[in-house]
Amino acid sequence: MLLALEGATVRFGGRAVLDAVDLEVAEHEIVCVLGPSGSGKSTLLRAVAGLQPLDAGRVALDGRDQAGVPAHRRGVGLMFQDHQLFPQRDVGGNVAFGLRMRGTSKRQQADCVRELLDLVGLPGASRRAVAALSGGEQQRVALARALAPSPRLLMLDEPLGQLDRSLRERLVVELKELFGRLGTTVLAVTHDQGEAFALADRVVVMRDGRIAQSGTPLQVWQRPADAFVARFLGFENVVEATVGAEAADTPWGKVPVPEGAPQGTRTLLVRPAGVRLVPADTGLRCTVTARTFKGTHVAVHVQPEDAPRLEAACPLRAAPETGDEVGVEFDAAEIVVLD
Repeated sequence: MLLALEGATVRFGGRAVLDAVDLEVAEHEIVCVLGPSGSGKSTLLRAVAGLQPLDAGRVALDGRDQAGVPAHRRGVGLMFQDHQLFPQRDVGGNVAFGLRMRGTSKRQQADCVRELLDLVGLPGASRRAVAALSGGEQQRVALARALAPSPRLLMLDEPLGQLDRSLRERLVVELKELFGRLGTTVLAVTHDQGEAFALADRVVVMRDGRIAQSGTPLQVWQRPADAFVARFLGFENVVEATVGAEAADTPWGKVPVPEGAPQGTRTLLVRPAGVRLVPADTGLRCTVTARTFKGTHVAVHVQPEDAPRLEAACPLRAAPETGDEVGVEFDAAEIVVLD
């Protein structure tokens, strides 16, 4: 195991911002840590990098405890969301910085800079001024600089946070391909689940300094660990329910549940695809309160008379208008009984 955190704890003013965290990252694995502001994800990254001392627990790289090992001797790369490029140096000077600190020859520096700029899609940019670069180009230079010393672990702190959405979506695909080609081991933190799910082999969701859930993007998306994770991922249709063998008693009435679902007092997640809109005289009567265009479908919010609002996913041409009366039925295949 390349990286192992065991009971890693950091306290600020007596409060644990990182609370006895256990986490492993295998060689060549891409792990993205998700969570809201204040969940501890950036503190975790800083602790691994050696920028934040632990109050308890340990960080091990290649099985070696890193206690007392300064950041510049840990062999890890770190890239922040604001790039932190050196404005007085040109692109090549920025990329070569870590190599120069290691005493690499000028010829080797030049060869490495050229190869990395080709890799990140900026061939021939070595002599360009940093100030003349776009945000996306600066991001690529920062990535090349972090990769130049061949770190055994590359850590990214909100790597695409300052870029516009279309550029983020394009770059995250390119990053995934680049890391795959290089065999880079990556630990990244972000608050953007779309970015994390597109980039990661494994997603870790944090809450209040602890890991709320860890799994592949598909596992986490299909089966959130609890109501917090479900809501953090953007699911709105989450309620407490009493689950029986075939159906659950909910504020929306009887809702079918998948066969073999755990019974008793549980939290129920109804995915938007599981909310079927039918004629108003059928099913649960609701009023359409809002519509949001999502590109491939329309998110329709409907309000029952005496129950929480529901979100439904509708085909573009079939979405009702705001103010329309509709009925709602539920599809058991899109319902998850959370633990």
